[in-house]
Amino acid sequence: MRVVYGIPQCDKVRKARKWLDEQQLAYQFHDYKQSGVDVALLKSWIDRFGWEQVINRRGTNWRRLPEAQRQAMGAEAALLAAIDNPSLIKRPILMDGELCLLGFDIDAWQDALL
Repeated sequence: MRVVYGIPQCDKVRKARKWLDEQQLAYQFHDYKQSGVDVALLKSWIDRFGWEQVINRRGTNWRRLPEAQRQAMGAEAALLAAIDNPSLIKRPILMDGELCLLGFDIDAWQDALL
């Protein structure tokens, strides 16, 4: 089953969900704020893509972290930080079997899903 992970207030998540609806592609939505994030799944994303890709380092949640924490960030620290604050995770993330797409790039999503 196709699953979109994110938070409903995020503009990119809203665009991705709207696009999926327009393409009539079924999916489940997993809200990090309400349901949290599965540690094993988060670890698999970090292992697959690297923490630098999984953690949204452009957002306000990243900038709110103490400078020392940002400077010392590595895979394990990123995992722990994202568990404590799922808003640090890049959004949306789409999973469909072995397929995993980070962020909403309409061209990449079209190539992968249509």
